[in-house]
Amino acid sequence: MKIEIIKCLQDNYSYLIIDEKNKNACVVDPSEAKPVINFIENNQINLKYILNTHHHYDHVGGNLELKKRYNSYIIGFKGDKDRIPEVDILVENNQIWKKDNFEAKIYHIPGHTTGHIAYHFFKERKIFTGDTLFSLGCGRIFEGTYEQMFNSLNKIKELPKDTEIYCGHEYTLQNSNFCIANDSQNLKLKNKIVKIKEKLKNGLPTIPTILDDEIECNIFLKAKDIKSFSKLRDLKDNF
Repeated sequence: MKIEIIKCLQDNYSYLIIDEKNKNACVVDPSEAKPVINFIENNQINLKYILNTHHHYDHVGGNLELKKRYNSYIIGFKGDKDRIPEVDILVENNQIWKKDNFEAKIYHIPGHTTGHIAYHFFKERKIFTGDTLFSLGCGRIFEGTYEQMFNSLNKIKELPKDTEIYCGHEYTLQNSNFCIANDSQNLKLKNKIVKIKEKLKNGLPTIPTILDDEIECNIFLKAKDIKSFSKLRDLKDNF
C-alpha cells in the first residue's frame, strides 16, 4: 500500500491510498478535485473509493466531481448521511470496512464535529485522523464537547506506538509554537521542531507523524484529565 500526499487549497492534505498491484486507490478527504485528478491521470490510477472523515467543505469539496468522473463510491459516517454530499456507503464506530485489498477499522472520534471518524488501516499501521489529531495539535471544538475530544484523542493514543498519523492540514509548525510555549523543557519536542523546520524549508510535508512522537511531544496528548485538556484547548484558541 502506497500513500501519496496531495496538497489542496491553502494548507489541506488529501491522501491517495494506492494498491500498487492493480493501481486501485482510495482518496481521503478530497478538498478539491483538480489536484487529485492531475495525479490520477498522470499515473493511471483507478479511483474506486472516496473516504470522508467529516462533512466540512474543505474535506468533501471534491467529492461530486471525482465521483462523477470515476464512478467512485463515497464512504462516510452514518450520522453524517445528510451532510456528506452523495454518500454511498455508511459506516459506524468499530466497523471493519473492507473492499478489494483495502481494510480499515472505523473509529468515531467526535469533538471537532459530532460525526467525525478516523480510518485505521491496522495491518499497515496507518490512521487518517482528519481534523481530530494533528501533528503537535488537535482540532478546534466546533460541534462536540471538550470531553468528547479528550476521549477521542485517548482512543487514538491507545493504538500501536509506531502508527503513522495522516491528518487534514499542514499546521505542524504553528502547533509546535504552542507546544514549546507550554512545555519548554521537552528535549524531544525541541529536536522535532528542528526536523519540522528542515522539512518545510525543503518544501516537504511534515506528515506523516508517528504516534509515539505525538505522545512525547503533543501537549494535548499529555493532558491527564478533561480539566487540563480544556484549559489547553482554550489557550490554543487564543494563542
